[in-house]
Amino acid sequence: MHIIIVGCGKVGRTLADQLQEEDTDLTLIDTDPDVINDLTEDIDAMGIVGNGASINTLMEAGVKTADIMIAVTASDELNLLCCLIAQKTGHCQTIARVRNPIYSKEISFIKERLGLSMIINPELATAREISRLLRFPAAIKIDPFSRGRVELLKFKVLPEFGLDGMSISQITDKYRCDVLFCAIESKTTLSIPGGDQLVHNGDFVSIIATPKNTAHFFKKIGLKTHQVKNTLIIGGGTISYYLAKTLSDLKIDVKIIDKNKDRCEELSEMLPDATIICGDGTDRSLLLEEGLSTVESFVTLTNMDEENIFLSLSAKNLTQAKLIAKVNRLPYKDVIDDLDIGSVIYPKYITSDSILRYVRAMQNTIGSNVETLYHVLDNQAEALEFIIRDESPVVGIPLADLNLKPNLLVCCLTREGTVRIPRGQDSIQIGDNVIIVTTHKGLRDIRDILA
Repeated sequence: MHIIIVGCGKVGRTLADQLQEEDTDLTLIDTDPDVINDLTEDIDAMGIVGNGASINTLMEAGVKTADIMIAVTASDELNLLCCLIAQKTGHCQTIARVRNPIYSKEISFIKERLGLSMIINPELATAREISRLLRFPAAIKIDPFSRGRVELLKFKVLPEFGLDGMSISQITDKYRCDVLFCAIESKTTLSIPGGDQLVHNGDFVSIIATPKNTAHFFKKIGLKTHQVKNTLIIGGGTISYYLAKTLSDLKIDVKIIDKNKDRCEELSEMLPDATIICGDGTDRSLLLEEGLSTVESFVTLTNMDEENIFLSLSAKNLTQAKLIAKVNRLPYKDVIDDLDIGSVIYPKYITSDSILRYVRAMQNTIGSNVETLYHVLDNQAEALEFIIRDESPVVGIPLADLNLKPNLLVCCLTREGTVRIPRGQDSIQIGDNVIIVTTHKGLRDIRDILA
């Protein structure tokens, strides 16, 4: 599969890193020769210096035979123009990054009229992920499947839960909740567990279940399940706007602090239900004055990763609030994870996961499509949802009799709107949505689960 990426900034680089693992032929276009040189030294791809909206540049990149063109420059309008010209020049699928809130209510119209395959809005997707966490603050990460009917949640095992030293089977027998343990992360290991796997304090555990069953389990082990009543957001950028709008609709009180006076005036007009404060979000006295010690959630969304991390670390000592920090630069991920600052959101992962899902759906060879895809467990595993559209070697056979790959778990079956955590005698049927968690990357259709 030949894929062209126009715009090799942070998002373009992340996409290129992910897509080179997908058995694809990559061509990268950017106007900056230094960016192209740096990328092609690290990534097996052809680099072209030029304007992605130029017919000549796209022809040089091979647009006539390309399968997908992805435009992720800093300009929404340029991205749309690149896609439009690519469609007129070749026959490829087109994906554009469109971020400006002005276009947020027009996305469907733009996509249909311009014939785009997909429009990506990383800021809106990030805001939605944060809002899920604020609705269920006990979780560190939440990934939805089957249009929200099923969720994969990650939480930290604390001493007050009383789970230390218990096996997975002991926990499920004791609490009688219909949840499935998908993964356990300790400081040194990551495993997709069997029933005899032990859980220890400090482990990060991922479970999958319906929201109702997850809430039932969390209540039994002593974790709070109610959504937050209020939030304090530092930084007034686009993500903050989308997040505040979403939270206001959920009747969550929102307060935003930003140091730019003009931006504060804009936000005041756009968000009449939110409280906008012009001030320095790193000022400890200001934060305390605005209720940091009593607020139920604290979200750091400035344009500086270091500032977001520092603010979350400082807040740990001043509040019991749910902490969420946005981080853009991935090279420091291992260090950040060791800081234990609550939930860390990586917008570039959200963007790349959406595009990878589309790429794999195009690559499927038999009657199953990748409907949903997330990189999970610190990017060491994938959680995928397949829709079974036709006969295949996995259909109609009890799961216990399938020769599945190691480190792979069939987590959930959704059939005619009913969610089921599968057991050994359950089988996959045509029409099912099937959720898989595995450390094997690159699964494209359902038969890839077989050894």
